[in-house]
Amino acid sequence: MTFRDNLYHHLATRMGVGRGEIRRLTRVSAAKVAEYQRRGAIHFHGVVRLDGPDGSASHPPSWASTDLLLETVRSAAAAVALTLPWSAAYGDGRLRFGTQLDAHPLAGSDRGRLTDDAVAAYVAKYTSKSVETAGAVDRRIESLAEIRALRVTSHVRALIATAWRLGGLLELRHLRLRAWAHMLGYRGHCLTKTRAYSTTYGQLRADRAEHARTLAGVRDLYADWDDTTITESFWRFVGTGHTPAEALIATGIAEDLAANREIARQSAGERS
Repeated sequence: MTFRDNLYHHLATRMGVGRGEIRRLTRVSAAKVAEYQRRGAIHFHGVVRLDGPDGSASHPPSWASTDLLLETVRSAAAAVALTLPWSAAYGDGRLRFGTQLDAHPLAGSDRGRLTDDAVAAYVAKYTSKSVETAGAVDRRIESLAEIRALRVTSHVRALIATAWRLGGLLELRHLRLRAWAHMLGYRGHCLTKTRAYSTTYGQLRADRAEHARTLAGVRDLYADWDDTTITESFWRFVGTGHTPAEALIATGIAEDLAANREIARQSAGERS
């Protein structure tokens, strides 16, 4: 069960409504960014928000308080468990959230109100970290021999080799761990979000495409303008060196430099 589904269920329990009804009362919107730590572990930072049923365009219910969200985030995370498929290589087990779960409200600078800039700044400082922070490499690995030849620490080499070895197991082929061994096995995007959290990636792609079309139109405009440019093909030599005024200034600077050198020479002779 995913964390977001758990969060809806725990909200429903706290408010005394059904699991289907809670989704008609509020919507959980979230953005998540993955941060590479020096030890090679992936640390996730999430921004979670309770919206109205129509997303950010509608107001959340009056009971959707910060304290309620913090409590349900903690309880929902503690209840998440993902059962691993059994393997002769590692047995079986369950994946859970670790003990390092820190949930706290984000504070903005606009009289305590959370601003878009504050959220963007919080997320941006983690998206700037890459796999190179952990000392890994930025290219795909092609063979086990290449792993042995990498100029990395023994710890990072062990992580890459483990991802490569697990990627060779039939039951884990769908994870494509060998293709992402250079990323220490993590193949997710550095930033993911729910659809209603903000603008969609589709809209961003459309905006970029429109911007590119606009630039292309501007280039065509300049190209048309360049066709009417008059080119002067006759050149003649005017002169070189200083103008009379510039020559006087240069002469004065040279005299000052010579005087300074003479003073320095005399001072050195007196000290000796």
